[in-house]
Amino acid sequence: MIIPLGAQNSHILNHGIKRNRHFLAATVCMLCDVILIAIGVFGGAKLIATSPSLVIAISWGGILFLSGYAFLSFRQAWQNNYQKTTEEGIKINNKPWLVIMSTLAVTLLNPHVYLDTVLILGSVGGQFEGNEKVAFAVGTMLASILWFYSLAGAAAKMSPWLSKAKVRRNIDIIVGLIMCAIAGSLFNNL
Repeated sequence: MIIPLGAQNSHILNHGIKRNRHFLAATVCMLCDVILIAIGVFGGAKLIATSPSLVIAISWGGILFLSGYAFLSFRQAWQNNYQKTTEEGIKINNKPWLVIMSTLAVTLLNPHVYLDTVLILGSVGGQFEGNEKVAFAVGTMLASILWFYSLAGAAAKMSPWLSKAKVRRNIDIIVGLIMCAIAGSLFNNL
């Protein structure tokens, strides 16, 4: 569920390409996922599922957020204002708090994250009891940790290629299409 290119993954990918505190951004995403998975598996999913209007509100929030993110990706691709970055200029010295706040915004303002971690993973994990429930929660948390750090590291490692204007434009187009597809699937599930 975390592997498809969504808002968090594209955010991490972007930080990795720019080598802009990409492991800090990955850590924030991972910590949020770990907390949300725990909430979902250990009771949050049942709580949300008891309120159909809350599920609908979260779904509509996800549709709007993902559509907006798609629009921004398509706009970036359309404007085609990608600056070719050299190895020396690839690092952006953002202050850590800016990276933390932007990553928290992409993560916590994205209702799709709650649908995936709290509702879906929580519903699956809620079917287990005792040690099996704990094992499921730990397994999904470890998958999240592994994924975000691998994505950040791979994007940084491949940044000389990924930072090319044509590649970044294609990434933005693909991200926009995926955001539209996810938003469409949320709409179809209403």
